[in-house]
Amino acid sequence: MRKGFEPSIRGYRIHAFQACAFNHSATSLGGPPGERAIPTPGSFCNRQNGLNGSAVTNPFLHIQGSNNAAFVFCDHASNVVPDDIDLGVAEADMQRHIAWDIGAEAVSRGLCDALACAGLICGFSRLVIDANRDPHAPGLIPEESDGTVIPGNQGLSAAARQDRIGRFYAPYHAALGEALDARPGCLALSVHSFTPQLRGRPKRPTDIGLLVKNDTDTADALIAKVAAIDASLRVDINQPYSAHDLNWTVDHNVVPRDLRHLAIELRQDHLGTDRGVARMVDVLSRAIRPLL
Repeated sequence: MRKGFEPSIRGYRIHAFQACAFNHSATSLGGPPGERAIPTPGSFCNRQNGLNGSAVTNPFLHIQGSNNAAFVFCDHASNVVPDDIDLGVAEADMQRHIAWDIGAEAVSRGLCDALACAGLICGFSRLVIDANRDPHAPGLIPEESDGTVIPGNQGLSAAARQDRIGRFYAPYHAALGEALDARPGCLALSVHSFTPQLRGRPKRPTDIGLLVKNDTDTADALIAKVAAIDASLRVDINQPYSAHDLNWTVDHNVVPRDLRHLAIELRQDHLGTDRGVARMVDVLSRAIRPLL
């Protein structure tokens, strides 16, 4: 691990887990695309049996791949909450964007398949702890999200906060750092998705957002490639979020390693069906492949 990496989470006890691994035969989006809705991630090997039969959320999942020119990671892939944490949130809200980036896992796995590269999938809900936040940020364990109160995160003790960092957040970032160290010079691909409209806000016109701060050249190259492949897609820089505000995982893991990178945000109404996911995977993989 690179010297100086993870200064702000050093000192937290990292709990040991056996990581799951996917191969591309299990993650391929090949075949005629259908209109089946994208499933929730509960079937994707992100739970394992713990003591006394309770389910324990795995903090990360590996996707295997041989092409070390690229690496994909997804901070908000899962809406899974461990059995010993009660957030007090309705099931309907756990299916909303507040709990996970809808469709982002499917796109991440599809990109790994299309590019034959490896990836890392975060295995816990952002409502348990947000993997893309500074560990000292107030929103690391959100007490409210898009108008929904999270009762189980209200008044959380320092010990409970540190337990979540040690069980979930720190292992995920440690695994990501190790994966990137094993692939020097790779193009790091961060995949997120965003809701088409926040409550009480106008609809968002951006189809694909790129969060850009340190690597403008790669972002500009991708924009040009996407425009040549599908001119109907609107690609914006630092929309609907800005890399100057929400970019912790890239800033903490990718930039210190001096890696080219793309932080990709996809509007979730493009990802509601297999056909929509396959379209985004096709466009992005075709645009990214010449950049490797």
